[in-house]
Amino acid sequence: MSAMLKITLPDGSVREVAPGTTPADIAAAIGPGLAKAAIAARVDGELRDIMRPLEQDAALALVTAKDEADALELARHDFAHVLAEAVQHLFPGTQITFGPSTDDGFYYDFAPSADRGPFTDDDLPAIEAEMRRIIAADKPLIRKEIDRETLIAQWQAAGETFKAEWAAELPGDEPLTVYHSGDGWYDMCRGPHLASTGRLNPDAFKLTRVSGAYWRGDQKNAMLSRITGTGWLNKKQLAEHLTRLEEAAKRDHRKLGAEMDLFHLQQEAHGSVFWHPKGYLIWRQLEAYMRRAIDDAGYREVKTPQVMDARQWEISGHWGKYRENMFVIPDEVPNVEDEGPLVSDDADWMALKPMNCPAHVLIFRQGIKSYRDLPMRLYENGCCHRNEPHGALHGLMRVRQFTQDDAHIFCREDQIVEEVRAFCALADRIYKDFGFTYSIKLALRPEKRFGSEEMWDKAENELRDAVAAAGLNTPDYGWEELPGEGAFYAPKLEWHLTDAIGRTWQVGTIQSDRVLPERLDASYVGEDGARHRPVMLHRAIFGSYERFIGILIEHYAGRFPLWLAPVQAVVATIVSDADEYAADVVAKLRAAGIRAELDSRNEKINYKVREHSLAKVPNLLVVGRREAEEGKVALRVLGSDGQSFLSLDEVISRLANEARSPDMY
Repeated sequence: MSAMLKITLPDGSVREVAPGTTPADIAAAIGPGLAKAAIAARVDGELRDIMRPLEQDAALALVTAKDEADALELARHDFAHVLAEAVQHLFPGTQITFGPSTDDGFYYDFAPSADRGPFTDDDLPAIEAEMRRIIAADKPLIRKEIDRETLIAQWQAAGETFKAEWAAELPGDEPLTVYHSGDGWYDMCRGPHLASTGRLNPDAFKLTRVSGAYWRGDQKNAMLSRITGTGWLNKKQLAEHLTRLEEAAKRDHRKLGAEMDLFHLQQEAHGSVFWHPKGYLIWRQLEAYMRRAIDDAGYREVKTPQVMDARQWEISGHWGKYRENMFVIPDEVPNVEDEGPLVSDDADWMALKPMNCPAHVLIFRQGIKSYRDLPMRLYENGCCHRNEPHGALHGLMRVRQFTQDDAHIFCREDQIVEEVRAFCALADRIYKDFGFTYSIKLALRPEKRFGSEEMWDKAENELRDAVAAAGLNTPDYGWEELPGEGAFYAPKLEWHLTDAIGRTWQVGTIQSDRVLPERLDASYVGEDGARHRPVMLHRAIFGSYERFIGILIEHYAGRFPLWLAPVQAVVATIVSDADEYAADVVAKLRAAGIRAELDSRNEKINYKVREHSLAKVPNLLVVGRREAEEGKVALRVLGSDGQSFLSLDEVISRLANEARSPDMY
């Protein structure tokens, strides 16, 4: 008889069970309520199927819908599998590829048969109906381990070339598993899954769109059809999410950017932004605001070259990590009269900088630095270029040319915690000036990295200590540690902003780096007269101006606070008799530093009000004969009902006060 297994529950109690007992069996033994509620299990911390047999002594925690993060992950993974089964049932000959869960749902990539052609949004209602049929059938999801060669042969026999290719490339020592939906359809998957399709709520998902996606994300590979959906635990969660999506669509920065005449993008400059006067005015306000902030914090602004020798990037280590995302050019002027190749085989190579760090080290290295010179805080509004794939570009949020509010602090070991603490305080003030709340995450050492374990231990602990010193390592600030998500040269603190409709955006960072100063030979003379390596703190608050402006457009829904609004007031006439007075009002507003425009067109006032409201103009000053005679204006504030009749001096004083940036109060 096999020895009994000892299973330790969260309350510390231990149950002895026979090998092969499942977490579902243990849930049933505890009580019928738990048996019904349990959907999965954590076995020694690993999330597993509730029907997967236990094989050894373990700590067991049963997962229910109250464990929302785990429950959502399981449900979304299952929705993806049900989607794939539904598509293959409805459209025979379709090949399956990948189908992961996402932050708010799931997707699956398909290779439709040649005669069928790509899927379209018109296919989604039928697929949804088939998914609900599969859910209603309550098919058990059964995990099976399978021999690699057997599985590859099965995929090939079924014409599943993409799955066969992927199975052949998985690590040789890794057991392959498939999940069967009842006795029929199956997919290759690590799991875990719910016990059956019936554990999904048929009213808690919706397919949202069809798009194109390259196999394995490489544009050299086959184009697939990606079907995306959103999945939740219940109908209420789905409804709330769909409402958020509707609100997000209204706030889309690309839509508002066009309506407000802020910027545009076009094919002639993929991934680069054409800033219009109104959009660039927002940029300039942000730039001026940030300059005041960094000047007060003791930074010195620098400017570095756009193009640098490739050898510099090789030494820094970026060439090996980012080469495919760098724009590279030959350091050679071709002879246009020469019929030979434009670039010779022995040409040196230059690269547009994808980041500013190495250039700032080169500035630090100019002249001998003493321990008394530290900390040295170098700041740059640095324009960078990264060769992002066309399919990854997205408005202002992901571009090829971008400008970072970038700075590097060169400091001594004993200064690190205080410098990071001061940065935390600076970031806190700036984010609150824009109305954001945020959470802080610590991204820890990745699997592939430079530097010793001792170095990483030290760097990670310094960041922990600094956040504690700033009083931000608390649940109120969403403090969390993220294993494996640091940069290859340093751990980093990340600021995740929450916008007006509850979405989060990862924006600011600070990294504690000992690798780059070593690789680029940065040093200072210590108090002992010997040379020492500085620690280099990489930091940004906006992240990039482009993306931050995109976030602000959506956060404010285009209704910028007055200090950021490109046009702060429009003076609109009711009749032509008021044109002269209106022009005088505009002149006085501008003299007071208010960005004002005149609208004296021969249009009805209701038309003007509607047009300027759509353009998100914060203040509309309406003037007619009466206002001109009395020296007053009718003030309409965006988003409020009605209007106020005020003297011109009163309006100017009010707007001038409201138009000050938060740091000027």
